[in-house]
Amino acid sequence: MLNFAAGRPARIRYLSGSYKLLADGDHVICAVTGEKIPLGQLRYWSYELQEAYLNAEAAAQRYAEAKAQKLL
Repeated sequence: MLNFAAGRPARIRYLSGSYKLLADGDHVICAVTGEKIPLGQLRYWSYELQEAYLNAEAAAQRYAEAKAQKLL
């Protein structure tokens, strides 16, 4: 079976505790590190900022930055 989403970033609407896939893809990009995150490994995101994070450290770093910039 062909996977037309392979290699393409997904478009996602991040919700509190879940997310909604808006456009097919197989990964998203971390807002802090710029690394690809396969959708099956996506665990950290901010619904307020609509961003994904590679890991807890990246999420904490971005949260601190956003709070300092009064985005949150």
